[in-house]
Amino acid sequence: MNRFQRITRRKTLAGAGAMAIGMLAGGAQGAEPDPRPLRGESRLRQAVCAWCFKVPIEQLAAQCVKLGFVGIDLLTPAEFPALKAHGLLCTMTRSHGIAEGINRKENWAECLKSVRDSIDANAQAGFPNVIVFSGNREGLSDEEGLINCAEALKQVVGEAERKKVTLCMELLNSKRNHQDYMCDRTTWGVELVKRVGSERFKLLYDIFHMQIMEGDIIDTIRENKDYIGHYHTAGVPGRHELDENQELNYPAIVKAIIETGFKGFIAHEFKPTRDPLTSLAEAVKRCDV
Repeated sequence: MNRFQRITRRKTLAGAGAMAIGMLAGGAQGAEPDPRPLRGESRLRQAVCAWCFKVPIEQLAAQCVKLGFVGIDLLTPAEFPALKAHGLLCTMTRSHGIAEGINRKENWAECLKSVRDSIDANAQAGFPNVIVFSGNREGLSDEEGLINCAEALKQVVGEAERKKVTLCMELLNSKRNHQDYMCDRTTWGVELVKRVGSERFKLLYDIFHMQIMEGDIIDTIRENKDYIGHYHTAGVPGRHELDENQELNYPAIVKAIIETGFKGFIAHEFKPTRDPLTSLAEAVKRCDV
């Protein structure tokens, strides 16, 4: 591709993006949103987390198709039919809760049943990932938590391997949003992945949460690429849009993710301060690098 072709393509995508954003925001009275994807030939598969956009799942799915998303994160199997109707994936399926997780043996029966149920549902639907959580510390040492989490995951990861489903433990910040959560640092999560020792167990690296806990996002991603199976986005501070009002440089972060050879999904998990579909359209373009 020569220089003139690159400039032409950028202008074309920018024009299509501006048209779609304007129509989603209601700029053309009574008009339908432009159905052309904003991502062009994006090298990264983008998704959206449903909970923070407060749009009925059927409506969100229809708009996701128009914006070029491949799927929706953090749904239950009961919501799968709405995705199937639009040719979308559930890119991360729910299982058990956050605070009472698999770091405590008394939670295993309930948590692991939920994980197995989600593995089965994903296998039947052909969907890729199931989320899991460490749980809160509640006085438990990091080492004991590692031992318990690894033992719990080894009870279900064989089933995930057979059914070609990947379990992903989310890294969350314990500083502001999830006080006392155990899997709050990349080093702890990476050690857990090593102890489980399966290609079907990875980390969900939440960029918003890890910026709050650690910073150093790009080098951390590069150094731990083999242990990360999924990404979430949001602006810091506030968990809002990926725009100039927050401190993360998302185009640079996404470029670094692509350079690691990542083939999974990145899901937007921000709470919009403006029209949610307009904010989503802008996020798609910002991460199309």
